[in-house]
Order: sequence, then C-alpha cells, then structure tokens
Amino acid sequence: MSAMNSKNEAGGKSPSAPSTPAMQGLANRLVRGLLRTPLISRAMGNRLVILYILGRKSGRRYSIPVAYTRHEGDMLIGTPFGWGRNLRTGEPVEIRLKGKLRTADVVAYSAEADVTGAYELMTRDNRTFANFNKVGFDADGNPRPEDLHRAWADGARAFRLTPR
Repeated sequence: MSAMNSKNEAGGKSPSAPSTPAMQGLANRLVRGLLRTPLISRAMGNRLVILYILGRKSGRRYSIPVAYTRHEGDMLIGTPFGWGRNLRTGEPVEIRLKGKLRTADVVAYSAEADVTGAYELMTRDNRTFANFNKVGFDADGNPRPEDLHRAWADGARAFRLTPR
C-alpha cells in the first residue's frame, strides 16, 4: 500500500480531513489562559495540556492546547495538523500539565499501525476527539477501522509524551 497524505489528487485538502474551526484561535487563547490559572488548571488538566513547540523552520515558539489520553502512565496525543512535525522522537518538549511547567520526552508515531492504534485508544477515551477527527463507531462501540485508516491517510500523527 502506498502512503497517502491529506491532499487529494487535485492538490486540495481531503474533504474528510479535519479543518481548523473559524474561532479556534480565540478558543485556544481562552484555554491557554485557563490552563495557567491555578485552581482551574487542576480540573481542566485531567484532559488538556499545553505544548510549547519550537518551529523547526521558523524558530518561533508556539503554545498549543491539546487533549490527551492517559495510557500506561504516559500521555497520548494526536493531530492531523502540521505542527505535529515539530515533535520528534528523542527531542523533549515543554508542557504545562495541571498548571505546572514540565519537560516531557517524546515518541512520535507516523506508521499506520502505530497511529491507528493510538487513535483507537484516544477515540475510545474522548468522543470529542473522535468527532473532531471524524472517527465513527460501530454497533459494538468500537472505532471504525476505515475511519482510523482514513485519519492516518489524511495526515494524522500520534505522540507518546512521558512527563519528567
């Protein structure tokens, strides 16, 4: 099977790929503020973390709030967006978890089996994540394999973060 990406044959974005909602920038600013607020960050931090990512080309520092799923003591995150290319295995990342600035070790996944396996765990844990990534569920409540494959084919990547 050949690798596919989020562009269709005409060069545009796949119609099934997630897109950034119009108000996402405003929502991200609000969430970043809440995740820095001591008492609020403890409650919201059970599902959300801020990543501080250095752009590999621009050198610019980005702060990105993302949902995570706890798995085997680590945190799983996933994204179909380009900022994920700035997270690389073996290169630690700064995070703000439950109000505290920490360092986390990163393992990046791009192979189909790794990404779809991680996305299966994340979509089971977080239906909002599943909806955003357009992953549906079968009658038994399992994520549909064709949707997990499509998410990967559209450019989704997964990451394991181990906070220090």
